[in-house]
Formats: sequence, C-alpha cells, structure tokens
Amino acid sequence: MADTAPAEWINYLYEIYFQGLAGETPDYPIDFELLHAGAKEQLDEGAYGYVAGAAGLESTLRANRRAFDRWEIWPRTMVDISERFTATEVLGTALPAPLLLAPVGVLSIVHERGEVEVAEGAASVGVPIVLSTAASNTIEDVADAMGEVPRWYQLYWPDDRELTKSFVQRAEEAGFEAIVVTVDTKLIGWRPVDLRTAYLPFLQGEGIANYTSDPVFRDAVEGDIDEDPQAAIGHWVNVFSDHSVDWDDLVWLRDETDLPIVLKGVLHPEDARLAQEHGADGIVVSNHGGRQVDGSVGALDVLPEIAEAVPEMTLLFDSGIRSGADIYKALCLGASAVLLGRPYVWGLGLGGADGVRHVLRTILAEFELTMALTGATRLEDLGPERLRPAPGYHGRD
Repeated sequence: MADTAPAEWINYLYEIYFQGLAGETPDYPIDFELLHAGAKEQLDEGAYGYVAGAAGLESTLRANRRAFDRWEIWPRTMVDISERFTATEVLGTALPAPLLLAPVGVLSIVHERGEVEVAEGAASVGVPIVLSTAASNTIEDVADAMGEVPRWYQLYWPDDRELTKSFVQRAEEAGFEAIVVTVDTKLIGWRPVDLRTAYLPFLQGEGIANYTSDPVFRDAVEGDIDEDPQAAIGHWVNVFSDHSVDWDDLVWLRDETDLPIVLKGVLHPEDARLAQEHGADGIVVSNHGGRQVDGSVGALDVLPEIAEAVPEMTLLFDSGIRSGADIYKALCLGASAVLLGRPYVWGLGLGGADGVRHVLRTILAEFELTMALTGATRLEDLGPERLRPAPGYHGRD
C-alpha cells in the first residue's frame, strides 16, 4: 500500500477554513487540551477518572510528555513537497498512515456503543484499531463494524490456557490480522483516582463481553451467566490474568497461531532482544500510558535504545501521543507506526464515531503538514537526523 497514492489528510484543514466562510466552526475541539476538557465535562467522575488517571503520583504520565519535549524537529527546506505519501505496511497490514488506535478497554463507560462506535469512526477513514480483550463489545461485533478495514486483537493473557486459545481462534476467524499481547499488566496498577472513587467497572459487569460470549469461559462458570451475572464477574476475577506467564509461554503461543505476534509494554532493550529470540514479530514500546508503574521511564526516552538493540524488528510506539508532531518524532526515533490512545477516547465521549473520526483527521492532517513543512514527502525520509536534542538536553538529564 505504501506510496500508492498521495496523502489527502491535509484536506481537513481546508474543510475547516471553508466552513468558516459559512460562519461555521468545527463541531469538536481541535487541540488536545480542549478536547480533554470537553470530555471531562461530559463524562461522569468514575468514567473520566478511569481513562484519564495514571499510577501513583502520575509521574510516568508526565514523563511521557517530557520525553517529547527533549527533542526538537529540525526542518529542511527548498524541497518539492507537491505530493506527500503516508501509506505504509506493518507486519503485513496495510495502513493509510503510520497510525492505529490503541487498545482501550471498557469503552461502554464512555459511550453506550463502546468499541463498535470506535470501529465505525476509525473505519470511515481507513485507520485500523487494536481491539482490547477487555472490551464492552465482542470480537465478532467489532469485526463487523470494521468491515474491510484491517484490525488487530490485543490479548490479556488469561489464567486458562484453553480460554487463551479460544480468544486467539476467535480473532483469527473474525479477520483480525495480528495478536498484540500486553505484557505489562499481570496486575492492575496502583491508581489513586480509581481507588478514591472505588471504581473498577469490570466488577459492575462492564468490559467483559469477550469473556461472557466465549464458550470456554461460559462452560467454566458455575451457574447460568444470563441469570446470574455475578457468577460471570466472579470467574472473570479469577481468570483475568496469568501471573506465571514467561518467555516459554510465548513460544507456546507462537505455535498456536500463524498471525504476527506483537508484545505491548516493552521498555528494556534486553526484553526486546528476548522477545525477538522467542518468536515475537514486533513490539510496542509502551508504559501503558503511565497507568501501571509510577516513576517509570518515559516511553519515548527508551525508544532509540530499543531500536538500536533490535534493528531488524518491527517497532511500534505508544504512551503520550497527542499530536501529529508527536507521531513525526516517534517515527524519526525508530517506530514504524504509533498507537493513539486517550485522544480518540475523548473524541468518542464527545461525539461517538463522529468524534473519533474528527480526532483521527486532525492528528493525521497535522502529521502530513509537519512532514511537508520539514521537507519530508515519504515516511522513509523520517530519521534521527531530522531531530536534535532540545537546548540543555545532552543525553539523559
């Protein structure tokens, strides 16, 4: 798909300005902070806190943004930028731009139609999603909503080998093109915002649709799930995470599926090398958006080290992406594509599928514009030479 047609994301910029001629302005905020504020006003306290919050003192959340500030874009000029190309292919999946929607669970707390609404918004612009195991809608329903647009499936590894196999098989049968194993969430992090409100939506039956629709899970529950929802919730608590999973289990999973396997939540170069040795096809450099370990490294800070450690491995990146310029920086530092998280969730809260579509169009318009204004016309043009350390930053601070 790469370079098949020039990108047209910038057209959204002109659409907005032409709306102004008719006295109209965009239906949703353009910049992240106003988008965030609008969603905060719209959502109830528990739902907002669950999405916005992070672990501990939220220092990792802040570290993710500081990591972007350490790098400045270094533009080139006098380049023919009349055509720009953003399409690419990652692990066999065709992308119209180097962007996928990150797996965010239990989205029914943000919008009643949850992940189906996200899928419709993403599919309208051809952007793939990564569907969370902890979704409010089933694998099959989300696949239907995506139509012919590619999608990946994120696996929280259950403490039930047969259930793990069932999830993977269902994803394969529903046309998902990769399995993304989250490796940093064997336990739920210490999140004071959620603890303050005593809010964990799964215990209210939200976000467990893939479990309650699964034949292996249903057979293991004592009692009738439909008549006794608490029985399903109780079993979910017991099987959500296998704390014993290690590198040997990755070898087992590699034997169970022909789909590409991506490990999400890798922050150390040695873990990246081990992932490669044990059959992973790619990794997502991520600290779960700061939600798991307080005081952790900023994800972008370690991306160059990991890229150096596994130069032949496909790297993706998440944790802190808020703008098109952020995408640009992550690609320059070694990522093949990025995963966008909280911004699209705020769009979902404000406008459902239309809000998701708006967020995607704004961030990709800015990304394409950033490429053009710095003299880059293809993704291959983006490398470390297009960045320089910010003043006062000489390696680690």
